[in-house]
Amino acid sequence: MRNPAAKTAKKNGPGPLKKGRTEKRGHRSKRRRLRILITAGPTREYFDSVRFISNPSSGRMGYAIAEAAQAAGHKVTLVSGPVSLRPPAGVRVVAVESAAEMASAAKAAFKAADAAILVAAVCDYRPARRARLKKPKSRTALPIKLVPTEDIAAALGRRKGGRITIGFAMEDHAARPHAVAKLERKNCDAIVLNGPENVDSSRASVEFLVRGGRWRRWRPAPKHVIAKRIIRELEILADDAS
Repeated sequence: MRNPAAKTAKKNGPGPLKKGRTEKRGHRSKRRRLRILITAGPTREYFDSVRFISNPSSGRMGYAIAEAAQAAGHKVTLVSGPVSLRPPAGVRVVAVESAAEMASAAKAAFKAADAAILVAAVCDYRPARRARLKKPKSRTALPIKLVPTEDIAAALGRRKGGRITIGFAMEDHAARPHAVAKLERKNCDAIVLNGPENVDSSRASVEFLVRGGRWRRWRPAPKHVIAKRIIRELEILADDAS
């Protein structure tokens, strides 16, 4: 089933940023209008005609960030997996279902973007083969071979040039080390660390790290409040890079 969201509603890496750039108090962004790609929601990876592997992502955080970016005056393209949310007004939405579709749409949108915020909970694996018809139930085990999906954040990180990318890390153990490793591997300028308790919740508790800076734990807040803060951080990073 396709997401019913409407279609409309320098060098290879950036190098280290100066320590604590976004920790400046009283910094006022120039509010340059940015073209921002945002990914949101889960993906579905089918192993027959109707059954699939997925995750419980609701897309709420990504949609809140898209709405906050549009409200701040930026031009937003939201590449969304299957969710039950109403598209934010004024945001261009590209509906996708699988990780491969999301990768293709994100790479296409990134060509004209100044920045990307990669919030989607993309399945890390997909079935190696998809049966054309529904597999009937039987008493025997059904082995399914899984293969890795493309790492979308890393793919954009390799082609970003001087543009800004912010990644998300969902971790349930060794959270900070895993998030730092993702920031480096995916060539992000910053990363948002959150946990399973945030899934399908209207509130979020996150930590934020800028490359070369220090971890900051933000107070738990409604996702629309966290979203506005992430957009402010992006604006500061974009000002610093310009």
